[in-house]
Order: sequence, then C-alpha cells, then structure tokens
Amino acid sequence: MKTGWFLLLVAVLAVTPGRAQSATPEEAISLERQGKLAEAAEVWRAVTQRDPSDAGAFASLGVDLSKQEKYPEAAKAYRKALALNPKLPGVQLNLGLAEFKRGRFQPAAVAFRAALAEDPSSTQAHALLGLSYYGAKEFALAAENLAPIAKDQPENLELHQTLAQSCLWAKNYSCALEEFKRIAEQNPDSAAARVLVGEALDGQGRTNEAIAQFEAAAKISPREPNLHFGLGYLYWKSQQYAKAKSEFESELAIDPGHAQSLAYLGDIEWKNDHPDQAISLLKQAMKSDATVRIVQVDLGAIYMQQKNYKEAQQALERAVALDPAQPDAHYQLGRLYQAQGNATAAEKELHKVRELREKADESLVGKMSASPPALNPSNQK
Repeated sequence: MKTGWFLLLVAVLAVTPGRAQSATPEEAISLERQGKLAEAAEVWRAVTQRDPSDAGAFASLGVDLSKQEKYPEAAKAYRKALALNPKLPGVQLNLGLAEFKRGRFQPAAVAFRAALAEDPSSTQAHALLGLSYYGAKEFALAAENLAPIAKDQPENLELHQTLAQSCLWAKNYSCALEEFKRIAEQNPDSAAARVLVGEALDGQGRTNEAIAQFEAAAKISPREPNLHFGLGYLYWKSQQYAKAKSEFESELAIDPGHAQSLAYLGDIEWKNDHPDQAISLLKQAMKSDATVRIVQVDLGAIYMQQKNYKEAQQALERAVALDPAQPDAHYQLGRLYQAQGNATAAEKELHKVRELREKADESLVGKMSASPPALNPSNQK
C-alpha cells in the first residue's frame, strides 16, 4: 500500500508547476536509457507544460507512450507534435504505427502516405501502408503496395500470405495464384495452401483444376474445417450433385451446424424435386446463419411453386437485400410477379437480370469465408 501511495505522489509531483520548471530533455533521455519509460514520459509531459510549443518534446512523449503500448495517448502526442511542426522527421511514421497498433487502419494509412511523401524510399512505410489497406479491406491498394516489398523479400512467408490474400480478395486471380503456388511449394504438405491455390484457380474459371487441389487437400487433412464444404461447392458448381452431397455431409459430420453445407444440401434436394426435405434443410441452415443467401432464393422458388406467393415474395426480397448484385433472386421475383399478373413489376425485375447476369460472381472466394484472415497489428514494428 505504501508503495502505491509513493508512486501516486511521484506522479502528482511530476506535473506540478515546480516540476515543469525543473524538467529537462536530458533528464528524460537519461531515464529512457535506464529503461524507465513511465518516468521519462512524465518528464517529457512536464517539458511540454513548460513550453507548449516544443514539438520535439511532444514527439518524444509519443515515443515513450508507444513503447508502453499506450497507443491512444501516443497518437494524441504525435498529432500535437505535427500540429506544431508538420515537417518533424519520423513523426508521421510513428503516428501511423500507433494508429495501426490499435486497429485504426484508415487513419494509419493516412499517416503512412504522409510518411512516404517525406521519404519515398522507406520500405517500412510502404509495407505498413499496404498492411493498413489490407486491414481496411481495400485489397487492390493493399496488393499494389505489398507487391514490390514482397518481391524484394522472397523469404518473408507472412508477407507473401498477406499479398496473396489481398490479390485473391481484389479478384486479381493471376497474382493470387502466383503467390499461393509459391507458398504451396514451400509447404507441399499444407492442406491450407492447396485450398488457397484452389480458390485462386476457381476464380480464374479453372474449376476442374481447383477441384484437384481440394481433393489433394482433403487427403492430407480430412478434418480441416470448411474444406469439405469448399470441395462440395466446387462439385455443386460443376453439377456433380452426388459428389457434392457427400462432401456437404462430410462437413456436417465435423460441424453439424455448418450453415452453408445445410443450405446447399437443401438446394440439391430442391433440384432433385424433394421440396419438403429441401425446406427442412434450408430452415435448419437459416437457424444457424440467417445471412446465407441461397436459402432465401430456394425458399422463394419452392413457395412460389406451391403458390404460397406471400412467403415467396418475402423470401426473395430478403435474398435481394442480402446481395442486390446477384441475378437469380431478381429472376425469381420476375417470375413471381408474372404469376401474380403484375407485368410492370415483372419486366422491371427481368430487366435487372439482363443487366446483372454478366457481372454475377459465383467463385469460391467469399463462400469459404466472409473475409480474409485478420491482421495481428501487435506483430508489426
């Protein structure tokens, strides 16, 4: 207890007017060399109180706070330093890193762009800018910035993984495939690497080659989460429904609540003209995850066939709300309006189908996962 009161007293004294007058940069630097970062930060704070126009003191305060992982306070100190002296070297980079470390990727990117404007040769700023874009889900910009860094660091597997994911989610499949193949060559027994190669191949429309990669991955790691769903989806996409059904059932043996496997099993039952079984599976899928769009499309089509137009319309409108860019729900809505004698509404939906059909994307990317692997900002320096 005495120790706690003593430290509190020291903290209070550190910011009193008398302390502010006596504090010096030399004292703060000496404390830093001793590893006493909290004490050094208090001295810098006192220096800034004595001279609120000392940009360097604010910048140094930010450094000591960052080293203590007090990133919000550090960012505030860096911004104050930049407000006083926008040209202060290194502060934009430090500000970007403080924002990045606390997962604020958009402001981090702004700071790293400013750091690159100061020093275009900074590999660190370039890499961190690319990672910030990745964290902000601006994948095309992430790939653009990470590609030259990765080229110069062939041994940095983590960097190549992030570049590969950026390319994949930016739908730059040739870049993704090149990177994933490099990763797979270094990890020939990695099921995850083969899955990623398969995703990139499918994105290029090379679905049969993608299936081969998934089949090899399933042999390496038969209980890899999501793997059997991915293989099943590729079979489903190739209209190999019996094989697809087997894979979806394998995924459900690992994860009984796997919503997408339930949904696509329901779709296969619907295609096989078993509407009751289809509805049961689709409703199970919806209980697990209400955002699986094919559930609503199929329920809408089944209800429409059963002339249950009210529920059909509700399901199809939910499907459109989940992804307005996919043409199938608009097509089913058009058919529904035709069945109800509403020619104007039907033509409007079918016109959308004609507009969207060229743009529809049914690749495996986005089916296996809602987003790419998240960054771990604490790993970055």
